[in-house]
Amino acid sequence: MSDWNPDRHGFETLAIHAGQDPDPTTGAVVVPIYQTSTYVQEEVGQHKGYEYSRSGNPTRTALETCLAALEGGATGLAFASGLAAEDTLLRTVLKPGDHVLVPDDAYGGTYRLFAKVASKWGVEHTPVALGDLSAVQAALRPETKLIWCETPTNPLLGIADIAGLATVAQGAGALLVVDNTFASPYLQQPLALGADVVVHSTTKYLGGHSDVVGGGLVAKDAALGEELRYHQNAMGSVPGAFDSWLVLRGIKTLGVRMDRHCANASRVVELLSRSSAVSQVLYPGLPEHVGHDIASKQMKAYGGMVSFRLAGGEAKALEVCRRTEVFTLGESLGGVESLIEHPGRMTHASVAGSQLEVPADLVRLSVGIESADDLLADLERALA
Repeated sequence: MSDWNPDRHGFETLAIHAGQDPDPTTGAVVVPIYQTSTYVQEEVGQHKGYEYSRSGNPTRTALETCLAALEGGATGLAFASGLAAEDTLLRTVLKPGDHVLVPDDAYGGTYRLFAKVASKWGVEHTPVALGDLSAVQAALRPETKLIWCETPTNPLLGIADIAGLATVAQGAGALLVVDNTFASPYLQQPLALGADVVVHSTTKYLGGHSDVVGGGLVAKDAALGEELRYHQNAMGSVPGAFDSWLVLRGIKTLGVRMDRHCANASRVVELLSRSSAVSQVLYPGLPEHVGHDIASKQMKAYGGMVSFRLAGGEAKALEVCRRTEVFTLGESLGGVESLIEHPGRMTHASVAGSQLEVPADLVRLSVGIESADDLLADLERALA
C-alpha cells in the first residue's frame, strides 16, 4: 500500500488516495465492495489478514485508513453510526464513578447517551459552556476523565477553543474528545490542536449524499487506538462493506463540496441578517459571534450550518419550516441537498426540559450545494 502521508500530501489528494490504492488483482481504481462475511484460511490460523468481517473487512480498512489520514491520527475506526462510535469510545475509556464534562449545547443524541445510558452504569456528567475556559476549569472534579467537545455546537453554533481545552484536559489528566462532524476534517484539525480523539457522524459531511448512516473515531495515540479497535470488535457495531464504500465515495469530493457549502452559507447568512423576520443569526463567520475570533484561528472556513431565531416566536419558526421548497424539511445535515428543521421539536426533542433545551423559535439550516440564488429566493418566500 502506498504511503499517503499527511505531511507530504494535500488534503484533497489524501481524500482520493489514502487507503485506496488500485486493486492489485484487477487494477480497479475504486476500492471494491468486499461483500463477504468470512475468508478462506490456507491452514488453521493462517489467512491473508482477514478472517471474519466483524473483525475486519478490506473495504472498511480502506475507509479507516483514509479517516486516520484526513484527521492526522494514528488509528481510524469506522462504525455503524455516530452514536455507535460514541458508545464504544465511552465504554473503552470510562468506568463507573468517572465524570465527564459535556457541552451545554450538545447534540441531543449525545446528551441522551450520557443522561439515559451512561448514567445507568455510573458515569456522571456536567453540562458546561465550553467556550468559557474558566467555567470549564471550575467544573472539573478529581474524577473527571473526559471533556467532550463539539465545535461548532449543534444547534446553536457555539465555538470552543480546542487548544485551550486541550491544555485544561492535560492538566486534569483527562482526555479531550472533539466531535468534528459540523466542521469536517477539511475545515478543522482537532488532533493537531491537542485533542486526543476525534468523533464523526460519517452520515453527514463525510458521506455527503444522505444515503448512508455511519460513524468514525480517530485516535492520536496508537495504543489508545488499538484499545478502541479491540472494543470495536468486541462490541460489534461495525458498518457493512457497502456502507463503508459509500462513505469512501463521499470523502473523495469532501473538499470541493465544503467549499460550496461554506460559500452558500455565507450568502444565506447575509440574507438572514437583513431580514426583519429574524431576531438573531447564529453563525461563527459573523464578526459579532462570540466565538468568531477562535473560529477564525482554528477553522479554514466557517461551515455550512446556520441557525437563526424568528422574531415571531415558535409559530413563525414552524411556519418558515413548512413554507420552504428548495430547503427540504428533514433531520440530519451535511448532504448535498439543503435541509431545514426545527430543533426543539425534531433533532433536539430529547433535551426538552433539561439544561440543554433549545429555544422554541430556533430554526437550523444545513446549507447544501444548490444554486445560491435559488436558496436565497426560497428563504425570502418562506420568511415573507
